[in-house]
Amino acid sequence: MVRLRVNGKPVVVEGLEPDTPLLWVLRDHLGMTGTRYGCGIGQCGSCSVHVDGVAARACLTPISALADREVTTIEGLQGAGADALREAWRRNAVPQCGFCQAGQLMNAADLLARKPQPDAAEVDAALEQNICRCGTYTRIRAAVLEAAKEMVAAVKEGAGR
Repeated sequence: MVRLRVNGKPVVVEGLEPDTPLLWVLRDHLGMTGTRYGCGIGQCGSCSVHVDGVAARACLTPISALADREVTTIEGLQGAGADALREAWRRNAVPQCGFCQAGQLMNAADLLARKPQPDAAEVDAALEQNICRCGTYTRIRAAVLEAAKEMVAAVKEGAGR
């Protein structure tokens, strides 16, 4: 039995092998299908979630490693940074097929939490492990940079009040 929090809610996982990947717990046992199965070996980034606020591959993270930890999925990604990213994603027409988008957003949110004002090279480096089948990398980069600018402007505006 493993107790953890998923998107702020307590969850108890029972009856599974300790090495069961978090991805299958989320999708098959909790019905959270926003986290995608891509490659199953941690190379594509489609299954990215946050564990205690840091991006992690759900296909590689065993449920046994998550006792008393906080997992955030795309369904639970909230806050000004998430809102700025989603809006920039729309404005830049990032999604085509949409398959990679949850993983891209989760990794972009992790980047902006660690580095609020990244440059293009830092965005590329942070997201290089996320594969986009449609090749929208330039739009993804533009959206992340735009969201970062919006977040910085919002902080400056709030400080000026």
